[in-house]
Amino acid sequence: MAVTNQSLASSRRKSRKAHFSAPSSERRVIMSAHLSKELQAKYNVRSIPIRRDDEIVVVRGSQKGREGKVTSVYRLKWAIHVERIVREKTNGQSIPIPLAPSNVVITKLKLDKDREQILERIGKGREAVKAKSA
Repeated sequence: MAVTNQSLASSRRKSRKAHFSAPSSERRVIMSAHLSKELQAKYNVRSIPIRRDDEIVVVRGSQKGREGKVTSVYRLKWAIHVERIVREKTNGQSIPIPLAPSNVVITKLKLDKDREQILERIGKGREAVKAKSA
């Protein structure tokens, strides 16, 4: 028998409301990005919440192929800003182009103690699932 989570709505309307009115702590998890193939192999983790000094490469959209370092994660607007991916305004001022985290791949992680623990925890979980199914 399948166990259902009573706090999650299956209604499109309620799911959208939950998504767009999510608090910053939940937005962090929703705004995750895939890791590059090398990092996936190294850490046994597919994706991780994106953060400020990660290095990324854009894989979708008009900026495809561009790479750079994440300068800000704008959770309120569901966007990230990357250095050198900017647009010139008519007055000459340059503004960052917002990118969706789902359209980028993380090529280099900014690691600190907490982030290493997160990677370790996710990796252990995935190994346990592999061992269970084998």
